[in-house]
Amino acid sequence: MNATPALSLEDVLRRLNRIGAAINALGDEATVETTLRLIVENATEVVPGSSAVIYTYDGERGAFDASSRVAVGELATPMPGDEPRAEGMGMRAIRQKRRILSYEDTDISLHQVKSQQGARVVACYPLIVSEQPVGVLYVYLPTQRPFTPTELLMLDNFVNLAAMAINQARQMNEVRRYLERKEEELKRLRQADFLISSRLGLQETLEAILQMALEVTGARYGILRLKERNADVLVTRAIAGDDLGRPAVEALPINTTSITGWVAKYRQPLCIADVHSGPWARIYYPLDHEMEMRSELAVPLLGAGGRLEGVINLESPEIGAFSEDDSLLLQSLATQAVIALQEIRLLDALLELSERLLTASDQEFFDHLVTLTCDLLNAPVSALWTVEGEELILRSSNGGFRRGQRIPLHASLTGEAVLQRRLVTAEDLRSDPRFRHGELARTQGWTQALIAPLAADETSTPVGALSVYNTTNDDSAFAATDWDKKVLTALAHHAALAVQNARRKEALLQAQEQQAAAETFAAMGDIAANLLHRLNNKIGTIPVRVEGIQDKSAAVLAADPYLARNLAEIERSAVEAMETLRDSLSYLRPFHLAPVDVAAVVRQALDTLDVPQGIRIETDNLVDLPPVTAGRERLVLVFVNLLENAITAMQGEGTITIRAEPLGHRLEIRVSDTGPGIPPELQDRIFDFNYSGAKRASGKLGFGLWWVRTIMARFGGGISVQSDGRHGTTFILTLPLSQTEP
Repeated sequence: MNATPALSLEDVLRRLNRIGAAINALGDEATVETTLRLIVENATEVVPGSSAVIYTYDGERGAFDASSRVAVGELATPMPGDEPRAEGMGMRAIRQKRRILSYEDTDISLHQVKSQQGARVVACYPLIVSEQPVGVLYVYLPTQRPFTPTELLMLDNFVNLAAMAINQARQMNEVRRYLERKEEELKRLRQADFLISSRLGLQETLEAILQMALEVTGARYGILRLKERNADVLVTRAIAGDDLGRPAVEALPINTTSITGWVAKYRQPLCIADVHSGPWARIYYPLDHEMEMRSELAVPLLGAGGRLEGVINLESPEIGAFSEDDSLLLQSLATQAVIALQEIRLLDALLELSERLLTASDQEFFDHLVTLTCDLLNAPVSALWTVEGEELILRSSNGGFRRGQRIPLHASLTGEAVLQRRLVTAEDLRSDPRFRHGELARTQGWTQALIAPLAADETSTPVGALSVYNTTNDDSAFAATDWDKKVLTALAHHAALAVQNARRKEALLQAQEQQAAAETFAAMGDIAANLLHRLNNKIGTIPVRVEGIQDKSAAVLAADPYLARNLAEIERSAVEAMETLRDSLSYLRPFHLAPVDVAAVVRQALDTLDVPQGIRIETDNLVDLPPVTAGRERLVLVFVNLLENAITAMQGEGTITIRAEPLGHRLEIRVSDTGPGIPPELQDRIFDFNYSGAKRASGKLGFGLWWVRTIMARFGGGISVQSDGRHGTTFILTLPLSQTEP
């Protein structure tokens, strides 16, 4: 074999630079095999006449990888049985982390196959990175001579480069495998997102979430529980596992008495390798009463602001069935699941509201909307307000407020949302000067508030506001996140449509009532005129005939005082009967609408009444009111009727208050008493034509609330009642303002 001349130092440095460049290019145009081959080729060139082989080493298995062999030279030609020995020089170099020279470590013989190939001397270098062996380099000489110091020094450099190349290749492979795994996980998550979001119903969505949790983690058994509203318990909504015997589907409290409760309480995932060991054995609650599970993975479903929605539990009969990667994957799925749950709940709520908008009464719709708002936002209290002139009136609330309460539109927190046409938040209602009910907030423990204006679209004028209130130390309450704001805005939009719809229905009903009242009065006016004419023909002749008898039988009457008195009484009664009939039926005649002074009408009504001593009647804000369009005498009759009803209800003792206030183009008059009130179930019936109320013995035509409503409709106004059935009654009259002075 011809000896190769030794390389100069310049050649060696050039080769080292080329190897370094190849290592830097790993993953681009260079591969690990070509880089290692370049190293062994240069190793054989710096040591003339040598051959070289590199094997990688698997630290976990404690063995060399024979398939990783890269060799150059005649002595490195593959031969059967030439793999590194379990107790050979290569393994010693790995274990002792030092260079092994065959002529120094004479207690280990040369590999028999290599000796047969002609190898006489071998240098074995461990390839080490960060104290961890990654491979071994063998350099064989065909002659019995030691390596020169220069050769060993150059080989030391090649060894470091080879170790770097193998380590970098391994890191790249790990990164590649990691990226492939993550790509597969993302593919699963995208598929899960598609499958979950394609479900229409809540239950179907929950079952899809649990099924995808099993698929992305490879689990077979699982259960999904959701937090019950207004209760610290988790209720089973979906369960998976074909061969489960007796699933444990009981509701679990949110505390540390179970693994599921612990996860819910602390909002932290748990990956437990063995539920029968450690502290978890004491609180493990079985998935199935007949099947033994050993490992568990539990992840909380957390909504906006960290709000707890539920918990997903996956279990396996095998120990250590779940990894941290599974936990991270399930947490990612849980995030998608919560978004899907929130969206399906909102969609269901909006669909339900759309249906109720067509079928439910206005008040039923508002009450249900308030309840839905609390459900979707986990808010303890919600309230719906509508604009009436310069005030906001409470239409519905599920706590704290009383329906019908009023707050000023200006200089109030709720009014700010309406006037500025934007969402308004407050951090602590107990000390916020904009909130008009600070004492109520302190009593109820309210802190945060989120208020949305009721507007059908961005250009519409708000017709009210929808508000939600948080309570102190309520971890499950809303956090005014972007999702909360989105939900409240969507609900406020539907509320605005409902308010507009209610006002349109009210206007239509008012027009219908006004038309019906006009037709009723016209028909009854004709009947009254005909009746009056016929009765006048019959009763009107009585005084005439009495006068004739008195003229022709004066002597008889003078001799019989009893007969004279009765004849005079007959004449008087007939005259009074005709006057009473004309007076009563006059209300049925057509009347002319004109500007009317409300204060003057109230004074006239009060002058008509005989008010008991125990009754006090107060008026408020009746001075300098703008005139209304009405029939004066008919409006007097309306007030007389309402005041008489109030006096009767209070049984001779109490206070009646008459208060008026302009609201836009209308005047609102409130007649309130301190009587026992009207039960809610009767409040719609009292305006019916055939409703039987208190009987009167005034000697006049009976005049009930049906007539009051009919007359108010003729004016273009209306009447409504407010009462809780226990603490008095308020009748609310609305009349159109007149454009001219009375």
